Amino acid sequence: MLGEVAEAVAASIAEQAAEHAVTILWHSGEPLATPIDQFMRLLQPFESLRQEGRVQHNVQSNGMLIDEAWCDIFIEYEFSIGISIDGPEQANANRINWAGRPIFPQLQRGITMLRERNIDFRAICTVSPQTVHDPSALLSFFDELGCREVGFNVEEIEGINVDRPHIDEAAVEEFWSGVVAHQIAGTGVQVREVQNITDYLTLARAGQKQKWLDARHEPGPAVSWDGRVVLMSPELLGVTAPHHEDFVVGNILRESIPSILARAHEVGYVSEFMQGLAGCESTCPFWSMCRGAHASNRYFETGTFATTETAHCRNTRQAPTVALAAALQ
Repeated sequence: MLGEVAEAVAASIAEQAAEHAVTILWHSGEPLATPIDQFMRLLQPFESLRQEGRVQHNVQSNGMLIDEAWCDIFIEYEFSIGISIDGPEQANANRINWAGRPIFPQLQRGITMLRERNIDFRAICTVSPQTVHDPSALLSFFDELGCREVGFNVEEIEGINVDRPHIDEAAVEEFWSGVVAHQIAGTGVQVREVQNITDYLTLARAGQKQKWLDARHEPGPAVSWDGRVVLMSPELLGVTAPHHEDFVVGNILRESIPSILARAHEVGYVSEFMQGLAGCESTCPFWSMCRGAHASNRYFETGTFATTETAHCRNTRQAPTVALAAALQ
């Protein structure tokens, strides 16, 4: 990333009202491949904002490059850490380095380093056809891994991942039943998807359901290395779509993010997405909890943002909700 892009992002955050804290997620590819000195320079424009409590840094990494120097940065700048790991070693066979060798041993070393330095981290796991049939083995692995939370992404078509294998919906339903049973037992790691549902139920039972329903959708501006901005999903960056101008809505070197967001309603694919949300609200029994699937899944599965139900909906919103409801009856 160009230094002037980081400076422009920081300036955009400074434009906003001080009570609105902003999470900056460093990801896309492997952010820790950035030389540490360069990464430190990119952090500096945000430092006064971070010290004022207006910025929180997050990083999503495969973990293989984590060492003492990176841990020092995580601690000094109070990073929230996400590690992409798909379970035990055999489940990570497709995670390889440029030489074609598995990265799992280096990934384990990185996680060990985080634990030795008492740095909390969460995990994101892609559930594959190989792991979907044994949720207890996956959960046992993450129980022992030491992460604070794990999120399960069922294998899906998204971005450049257009050739992913299909997972039978019955297998997905059984997977979530196993996950819910593990969560109800209350002996292991917190699961993101189950926690989201219980957060909703907690508000509903406290008579505060409207607070959940009133929450707005995050615009999710994603900024590329050269300042291009897309909205709603970082997976849209770098995707060729002439009818949507490749999803680029501006460049932060010429226009601030608040200015871009102020005219977001005029962007064609944003309007399409809002049509899709309206369709969800009027037709889907899961709407009040779900509030609509991710924009990128709609587009990559169907070619439009105006669609309603997607495989992502069924696999990561509906199936865990049904599993939890069945377990609580």
